[in-house]
Amino acid sequence: MDPQTETYADLGDWTPETLGDGRVLPVVSAPDTVLSRAGAEVDPTAEETVQLAADLIATMRVSPGCVGLAAPQVGVGAQVFAVDVTGHAKTVTVHGTFALCNARVVEATRWKMGREGCMSVPDLTGDVKRASRLVVEGALPGSGKVVRLVTDGFEARALQHEIDHCAGLLFLDRVAGAHAIYQRKVYL
Repeated sequence: MDPQTETYADLGDWTPETLGDGRVLPVVSAPDTVLSRAGAEVDPTAEETVQLAADLIATMRVSPGCVGLAAPQVGVGAQVFAVDVTGHAKTVTVHGTFALCNARVVEATRWKMGREGCMSVPDLTGDVKRASRLVVEGALPGSGKVVRLVTDGFEARALQHEIDHCAGLLFLDRVAGAHAIYQRKVYL
């Protein structure tokens, strides 16, 4: 991210509607190689980045139980993801539906173990230790405005999960071992 860019503490007037209409894309599954490669940084103002962010949100919205989706999960090696934990039972802080480009964790504290699943690993879940308080910085697609989000609980977990996807990591790369991986009991 450009260090000259002013950092904002929230999403401001940005909404998913500023991206335009998105297309629903197919989600790739492990072991597809795009899931194990770090995504490239993107220009958040580029037309293709804005379209990708809109596509991620559209795909996420039609996928039951989905609270986040990253570009590698739709076969694109880019550092773009969307998150929306609105209405999830484990949610504490909610920023609504948003997408970020080139996001990075600025601060991570209060580590806790929690169960995770993933659309790209549809048959498994796993126990992953993640920060339950998080500060993330990233650029909003479209405007390119750099924002700093402070969050906790389930939204913090979702952000870390999606940032991992952009870095070429699955939740399976973060579990403590084979004893912490489980067959999914509920198929969405």
